[in-house]
Amino acid sequence: MNNIDRFFTRDPVVFAGAYIDYLTRVMKGIDVKEIGRFVDTLLDARERGATVFFIGNGGSAATASHFANDLAIGTQSYDKPFRCISLTDNQAIITAIGNDFGYQDIFVRQLRVLGKSGDVVVGISASGNSPNLLHAFDYARSAGIKCVALTSFDGGRMKEVADEGIHVRTAPKEYGPAEDAHMMIDHLVGAFLIRLVQART
Repeated sequence: MNNIDRFFTRDPVVFAGAYIDYLTRVMKGIDVKEIGRFVDTLLDARERGATVFFIGNGGSAATASHFANDLAIGTQSYDKPFRCISLTDNQAIITAIGNDFGYQDIFVRQLRVLGKSGDVVVGISASGNSPNLLHAFDYARSAGIKCVALTSFDGGRMKEVADEGIHVRTAPKEYGPAEDAHMMIDHLVGAFLIRLVQART
């Protein structure tokens, strides 16, 4: 039984309070030094003109899209942009690859076309065990692309094979708090970079 099952009650007000309390504990457990390293990786990629690719499935696919938007467009850094792309957004490409080669290839085949040595791929996954993300990481490492994992639960294999990452500790199958925390990291990083870019102009 995970924590959400444990504090579930039919009273929505009591449940809301318990969920918020638990989410607060989850967020306080995040290592802010990991966030700092991730910000440094993004700034280094920007400085070099490298591309940062975001990938994920389900709710994490939405987070990947949101992250790419907040960094590439939200920072309004056009003279020296954050070149960020979510590989979850082109349904024609995703369905073509999925149909012709298999779902496990939907990200790796895009990276083979768009990625180059020195780029960065950010995999977002609560379990850290999604085969298509791991397949993309395996290719990225062979191609000189840095791998960053945003994980939860126990981190899974992605946490083990990534060059760096941000881990959100939750019990297994707590997708809500895991994905809530990943979105908080997006907004935290975006808020910092927006202001950092403004301060330097």
